Amino acid sequence: MTITRRNVLLGATAAAALAPIAARAQTKEVVIGVIYPLSGSSAQIGVDAQKAFETAADIINKNHDFKLPLAQGEGLPGLGGAKIRLVFADHQADPQKGRAEAERLITQEKVCAIIGTYQSAVAVTVSQICERYQIPFLSADNSSPSLHRRGLKYYFRAAPHDEMFSKAMFDFFDAVKKKGAKIETLSLFHEDTIFGTDSANAQTMFAKERGYKIVADIKYRANSPSLSAEVQQLKAANADVLMPSSYTTDGILLVKTMAELGYKPNAIVAQDAGFSEKALYDAVGDKLEGVISRGSFSLDLAEKRPMVGLINDMYRQRSGKDFNDYSSRQFMGLIVMADAINRAKSTDGEKIREALVATDMPGNATIMPWKRVKFDEMGQNNDADPVLLQYLGGKFVTIFPLDVAVSEAVWPMK
Repeated sequence: MTITRRNVLLGATAAAALAPIAARAQTKEVVIGVIYPLSGSSAQIGVDAQKAFETAADIINKNHDFKLPLAQGEGLPGLGGAKIRLVFADHQADPQKGRAEAERLITQEKVCAIIGTYQSAVAVTVSQICERYQIPFLSADNSSPSLHRRGLKYYFRAAPHDEMFSKAMFDFFDAVKKKGAKIETLSLFHEDTIFGTDSANAQTMFAKERGYKIVADIKYRANSPSLSAEVQQLKAANADVLMPSSYTTDGILLVKTMAELGYKPNAIVAQDAGFSEKALYDAVGDKLEGVISRGSFSLDLAEKRPMVGLINDMYRQRSGKDFNDYSSRQFMGLIVMADAINRAKSTDGEKIREALVATDMPGNATIMPWKRVKFDEMGQNNDADPVLLQYLGGKFVTIFPLDVAVSEAVWPMK
């Protein structure tokens, strides 16, 4: 055969067309960075998160009979069956450590995406690094509303933020008032990081809109050695509802100090965080019968969607505990990110970003009580419906909204 310029051009064109297919076939693994506190006072959060992400990776990498994206079949079909490999990093609850670890994951570990981070203050710095390197960042469990309003292209959050959670709280207050309960005054108690500040701002906004009076608004230093002065102020204010926004160690100290000083509020409605953690109830659960916390997840959903219970069993085998508001959001974070990478058919950051933008996952294809996962122009999913849970008889039950509730609220708390 005579080699002509046309043959050379045709050969080059065919090779170029086949190159992406060959590249996909050669991609044996997709590396995703996961950044959490794995040491320090929040280490248990990181340990539980690790088990949640490993559970999700197991479902993606192996064949499971669940109506969940990527559960059936092995690996990512869009990348020739490539398996997910997770690289974990420890930010130690330090935003600057988080910044450095995010950069290391991107430049040294060559991750194509990052998921994190528990503390919202750490999500600020990690997402900035991801933006600089054009690597998608999925905020699995951070709830500060300001995070998605910074004009970042590579920031995404599938779960609710604190304005959505706070709206659910005030909807609940309005519903309880209609039944004759007295709810007029509120005490806000929040730590001084972006999580506590954003939470208090959201609650203040809704209190003003709905006609509730804030009689105490107490900001305290995170990881404070003593909360006696603050609890004295709460006791003096004696609001109808105490609304704390605190991580686990601060939550334990708050409840113990309340018991020591004889402060017994009529009701506690917490902004999740420490008040969703088993460690807090192991330490002071006997003092918290009837406490209410907002959440994204309800194990009660397993009654309507059996898959939720089966996946929870897989997580419990690894962690020794049930999914909670955090571990469920972490699990779904990896499912959402892997689904986008699969549809992108690429580990290129911009292509993954475009696939995340195009996400439209129905709620019944998740383990959450959400309508769907679909991101707005700021990367926020506005269809992640919150729930309120009450701690009764040693476990949480769903009490609101009424269409998913399995129990009536006990008010005031015992």
